[in-house]
Parts: sequence; C-alpha cells; structure tokens
Amino acid sequence: MKIAVYDTTLRDGTQREGISLSVADKLRVTELLDTLGVAYIEGGWPGSNPKDAAYFDAVRSLPLKHAKIAAFGSTCRKGSSPESDPNIQALVDAHTPVVTVVGKTSMLHVTDVLQTTPEENLRMIRESIAYLKSLGKEVIYDAEHFFDGTKLDFEYAFETLHAAQVGGADCLVLCDTNGGSMPWEVDQFVRRVREAFPNIQLGIHTHNDGELAVANTLAAVNAGAVQVQGTINGYGERCGNANLCSIIPDLELKMGIRCLPEGALRHLVTLSRTVAEIANLAPDNHLAYVGKSAFAHKGGIHVAAMRRNIHSYQHIAPEHVGNEMRILVSDLSGQGNLLSKAEEFGMDVSSAEAVRVLEDIKRLESQGFVFEGAEASVAVRLHRARPGYQPLFTLIDFTVIVEERRGRGSVAEAMVKLDIGGDTYHTAAEGNGPVNALDLALRKALLPMYPQIAEFQLADYKVRILDGGNGTAAVTRVLIDTQRGAQRWNTVGAGANIIVASWLALMDSVEYGVRLAPHQITLTAEDQQPA
Repeated sequence: MKIAVYDTTLRDGTQREGISLSVADKLRVTELLDTLGVAYIEGGWPGSNPKDAAYFDAVRSLPLKHAKIAAFGSTCRKGSSPESDPNIQALVDAHTPVVTVVGKTSMLHVTDVLQTTPEENLRMIRESIAYLKSLGKEVIYDAEHFFDGTKLDFEYAFETLHAAQVGGADCLVLCDTNGGSMPWEVDQFVRRVREAFPNIQLGIHTHNDGELAVANTLAAVNAGAVQVQGTINGYGERCGNANLCSIIPDLELKMGIRCLPEGALRHLVTLSRTVAEIANLAPDNHLAYVGKSAFAHKGGIHVAAMRRNIHSYQHIAPEHVGNEMRILVSDLSGQGNLLSKAEEFGMDVSSAEAVRVLEDIKRLESQGFVFEGAEASVAVRLHRARPGYQPLFTLIDFTVIVEERRGRGSVAEAMVKLDIGGDTYHTAAEGNGPVNALDLALRKALLPMYPQIAEFQLADYKVRILDGGNGTAAVTRVLIDTQRGAQRWNTVGAGANIIVASWLALMDSVEYGVRLAPHQITLTAEDQQPA
C-alpha cells in the first residue's frame, strides 16, 4: 500500500495569519516539496488573484521529478455552465495536469451560503467535474464540510459524492473543514463511504481546530483513504491544517506505509525549517519529529537512562527524519547531562568535575541564569573545572560612563583593567551604549594576544526582566549570540545590574570563542541565519 501525499502549503497554508508568499517564494517551496517526493503540490487558486495566476505560468518551466501541480477552484456558480464560468476557465488556463474542485456537501452551505437548491448544487458538482475531465484533466473532488454535512443530512452528503463520481472524479476527498470531528467519527464515515463507493479512491483533508488533524488523518488512512492532504508545519487558517511533517513519519515509521521515495524522509527536518524561513516565521522548536526540541532531553533521570540505552526515552532514532538528539543543562539536570555535554564539546571531564559544575549551574539558575539557550556558557564552566585551568584573563575592574553631551548627544565610554598572564592592561573605548563600549574595550585589551577576536561578531543580544514587579531593581537576564563565520555560540549572564549581567555573558563569549569554538557542533541552516 502506498499513500499519495497532497501538499496544500501554497494554497491552504498561506491562509494562515501572517503568511504571504511571493511568486518566487512559492516556486522555491515547490522545488523543495518535489525534492522530498510528494505526489501533488496544490499551487493556489488561479481565479482568486493575479499572483497565483503568475505562479502557474512560471511553474511550468520547473523540471519537476516527482510531483504533479494541481490548481484549486470551486465548482461553477449556480445558474451557469462550466464552459462560461470564470473560475472554471481560470482552472483551465492554469494548464496544470491536475485540478482540484471544491463543492458543497453540507445542506447548511447549500441553502445559506450558496443560496441555491440541493438539485442545483448537485448539477454544479457533476457538470464542473465532467467538463474538466473532458479536457483530459485528472480531477480531485474536495467534499467541503463533509463530516459536518453528514451529521446534518447523511443522504444528501452521499448524493454530492455520487454526483462527483458520475462527473468522473478520480478521487473523492472528505474534508473536515471546520476541524471539529473526532477520530472515531472520521473512521466511521470513511468506512461507510468506502463501502458505498468501492471503485474510487478516497482522500482526507483535515483542520486542527480540535487539535486532532493528524489523528483524524491517520484514522482515515486506517479506514481506507489513500490520499492525505496537509501542509508543511501545519500552516493554515485559524488553528492550521493537518501537519504533513507529523503525518508522513507517522505513516512511514509507525504504520509501515510508504508515501515518499526511498531515503527521502531524512530530509524532512531541513524542509520544515527552510519552509519556515521562506514564510518568515520562526521554526516551532516543539513540533513532533522536526522541532529542535523533539529529541532534546533535560531531566537528569532521563539523561542518565539514555546514557545506558539510547532508546530509553526516544520513540524513534532522530536521524530517520534528519533531526538530532540534544542534551540540555539546567537546574533539573543530573551529572549525566554534564558528562554528555562534555562529550559533545570534545572534553574529557570526570564525574567529580561534572558534579561541581552542576552545583554551580543550579546555584546560578536560582539567581536568574538559564543555561538551556546558552550552551557555550556550559562549555566554559566545564573547561574551568578541569585541573590546571588558567583563565584567559582576570578582571581587575571596569568603569562605564554614560553622558549626555552638547553637540554629541548620548555618549557611552567604558574603561577596562585586566590581568592577562600577570600583566595589567588598561583600555578604554566609546560605544553607542554602555554594553557596546564595554565590549569594544574588552576586545581592545585582548586583541594583541588573540587576533581571532577581530572575527567575532555580536550576532544577537537579548534582555529579559525576570521579576518586573521590582521595577528598576528587577533581576535582568542577558543572552548573547556571537558568530565567527559559520560558527555561532550562545552565552548568558544575570543580575540586578544589566551592565554586570552583560559583562558576564561577554566574558563567557570571548573565552569560548578563543579556547573552545573549534569544537562547536555543526550548526543547522536555521541556526546560522543572521540575527
């Protein structure tokens, strides 16, 4: 058995609030989906806007290897013939091998939305599909609001499917348009349709308003559906569509049903994150299978168990979908977390050293630090715990002055005095703010001994107030991202003084970059994006 994956990211997915894709964006996503090996790519509704019409003109030049491009549109309007209907003609003019026609299944929509008769709706479905079939198209019929419609008028809902079959539809897709159906309802109705229409393929299209889109899709496949519709990352209107990034591995890894070419599944994470970047959305770290946190382990008991058996707290091997296991360090960690992180950074750390660092981390987290997003600060602490450690430098003192000067506006100046190998270095620098001035003064002192610092770039600087109820006396957490070429690392500082918190993060950043950055883990394309 093989399931056909029908991707509607470029049409239904763009109905998500906050997504707007250009024609170039849509073409790039099309190439990515084709490389993954989906069977169908729904490019848009050519009758709805000029951008979609332009996409269908441009996509014909792409040398696709796996996917068929589908144009989406509605049945002809009431009282009109398909030959003269503008929406139907827009589908024809898209020149796609596949067209997907949506029609009304629910009596509520027939009478209240279309404001027509049940008989006229059946004619619209039947004749629209027949006309498109006469032109040699593969026609997929989307039975909109099927599950809601069946509950209102079971017999009429099935009559609409019969009209589509008589018209010559190649596949009947049952749509949970409002996303409110339960898996057992989906299973029941798909089985009944399967019995009533044994000689035609069935598909499933679900929405996630009840947080059940993936479950409902799998229930439909279990009941006989052979086409699954959905979007990458579950993008879609309201709460989203069925997430293909969960459905595809569920089918292949859990149900043993092939839906992609051999070996394509391992590209799923890259696809998910690239589509998110194209859509200008932050990747959801907590998505199943493809999220950055999908195989991240934080609890000390869990990590200790996984060090004994990698399968103890993972339902699949993350590399199957192109992901990786990650060990997090926090106040919930055990020594196993620290030992795993040390191995990750190429350090030979004893259990006693790991315990000392763990105690330090737990103490610091109680003061406002957080090490989950600052793994370079963890690495620096592990490095400092090793026998014979010599600090890169020792702070003697620093002074930061912010002044409002006539003719120059606000000016920040920092003076730093460091002990570097027994010698005292005293430097000063001006910046556009106190932290920038402090950063420049520190670099100026260290640059003669460590010229690679010139290549360090402050890629991101985040400040979070932890106890806002204390007003200006609140504890501040500072997270700094530093980049050198393709390498990027994260450090943390915290305290009631924002400048001191920033200094702590800067010190960790410089020491990591000078001494430990060569051991940095290979970063994903997502992590290497400029801040």
